[in-house]
Amino acid sequence: MKKSPSVLVIGGGATGTGIARDLAMRGLDVTLVEKGNLTHGTTGRMHGLLHSGGRYAVSDQPSAKECIEENRVLRRIAGHCVEMTGGLFVQRPEDSDEYFEKKLEGCRECGIPAEVLSAEEAREIEPYLAKDIKRAIKVPDGAVDPFRLCVANAASAVEHGARIETHSEVTDVLVEDGEVVGVEVTHQTGTGPYVHGEPGEVEEIRADYVVNATGAWAGQIGDLAGVDVEVRPSKGVMTIMNTRQVDTVVNRCRPKGDADIIVPHETTCILGTTDEEVEDPEDYPEEGWEVDLMIETLSELVPMLADARTIRSFWGVRPLYEPPGTGTEDPTDITREFFLLDHADRDDLPGMTSIVGGKLTTYRMMAEQISDHVCGKLGVDAECRTADEPLPGSEDFTVLRDYMDDFGLRSPIGRRSAQRLGSRADEVLNSVDPNPVVCECEAVTRAEIQDALDTAGTDLNSVRIQTRASMGNCQGAICCHRMANELAPEYDEETVRASLDDLYQERWKGERHAMWGTQLSQTALKHMLHAATMNRDEDPAAADADIDFAAFDDGGASEGDASGVASGGAVADGGRERAADRAGDEAPGGADGDN
Repeated sequence: MKKSPSVLVIGGGATGTGIARDLAMRGLDVTLVEKGNLTHGTTGRMHGLLHSGGRYAVSDQPSAKECIEENRVLRRIAGHCVEMTGGLFVQRPEDSDEYFEKKLEGCRECGIPAEVLSAEEAREIEPYLAKDIKRAIKVPDGAVDPFRLCVANAASAVEHGARIETHSEVTDVLVEDGEVVGVEVTHQTGTGPYVHGEPGEVEEIRADYVVNATGAWAGQIGDLAGVDVEVRPSKGVMTIMNTRQVDTVVNRCRPKGDADIIVPHETTCILGTTDEEVEDPEDYPEEGWEVDLMIETLSELVPMLADARTIRSFWGVRPLYEPPGTGTEDPTDITREFFLLDHADRDDLPGMTSIVGGKLTTYRMMAEQISDHVCGKLGVDAECRTADEPLPGSEDFTVLRDYMDDFGLRSPIGRRSAQRLGSRADEVLNSVDPNPVVCECEAVTRAEIQDALDTAGTDLNSVRIQTRASMGNCQGAICCHRMANELAPEYDEETVRASLDDLYQERWKGERHAMWGTQLSQTALKHMLHAATMNRDEDPAAADADIDFAAFDDGGASEGDASGVASGGAVADGGRERAADRAGDEAPGGADGDN
């Protein structure tokens, strides 16, 4: 039997997993490597907009046409990842009438359904819009869960024979006789079916062809191969509110500018964004003024945002690209189209192609085009089927409807679970009995946690992105330890505690940008619950030294105690010295980058 050509895909975001799915469905031998979790990069740090194309209908019509085409495809193949909220481009009194008309005309030229609404009609849809708005354009925007979408693509790829390696960083691109023949990866910590190497192990993975789908990191992979990939990373901030102040995507109808969109996403709203070029996609400032700008500016569209509670902020980096010689200075002027860079034609280095630019809404189209390209290179005659075959979870939505009916539509837990799991709801929710709720904020049950652990191993952040557990209002205050408890007794105590700490630190990194008003009180409560009640800031189980239990009985430091607490004073740490090198910006557990 003839062996299938092998392809190595670098990057576990939407584009990378989409490519892996497409090529695996065409019968190729596919391996995908990702240095972190799936969605570790730009995919996990975006505002969740399913573009209608309306945002580009004036400035970038080719991108607008791609968006509306793929908008329709994703509604069909990924229904359990999409909420069709609809969208409004809202004009305020100070906004240009001329631009409003250009936006309307551009939408119609690109085939984007567009309807003009009066101010009163717009407020019938969104009652909390400002009283002085002039009018709006209604378009078919939506919200998409990038985590669920990415995981579904990876699951489909695995079903078709692909190998997925998370926590496996590419440390070298193998070039022999002037041709790329594979990569060297270093496996990092992590346990689960998507992690096959031992931590610290270095592995050479060889392939007939390599695809660089690392987005804003494409230039770094190019450097390893000795070629230039001129990606221009551009950072943008997103701020997450504690509830849905709007149920429709609300855009400001004006030319390019910061803080011009509100996306309802699951139980929250996400405010966005800025557009500032950076040199390094992993090392850039996260500044408070950017968060302030989101709230202050978008309050002009939805005034209640000024007094609403924020629960976290995060930054993402766009993988912008423009052909050499274009000379654009402002990143907002760079096209959102995508480009295939065949390094054989471009750099006289066969065996590798990079895909750059684009956006999540067009990920499937990007994957199809590069898969066509790779198949052409390898002499494979196989058609793309990804626009027609639903992703896992979206195959049969009668299951979803029937499941909701079974719950009488009165169970918010059943409804949320069924919305997340789609056609897999019955299979997953009947797999565990009893099936208590683990995360109240997002209505995630034990069955969903256990289902996610089947692929996540001990990585609770992977569980988080699959289920949304710990992503609600309390940011894990009530549920993170419950999630960790689901790892026992299969894993030992040290492993469980380390997994819990990783999840907490990931939560904290985004929370620290929202510590004012009500959210500051919430953060203090979370700290007290875990640092004090659970003693996680000075966990006796993690101590090397013996604990002076007599200090608890005496109510003061015992003789020889080095804690510095005066004799007779209250002691809460068993008389142990507080760690002097604790990082000042760490919480007892922690956070980042996504909602």
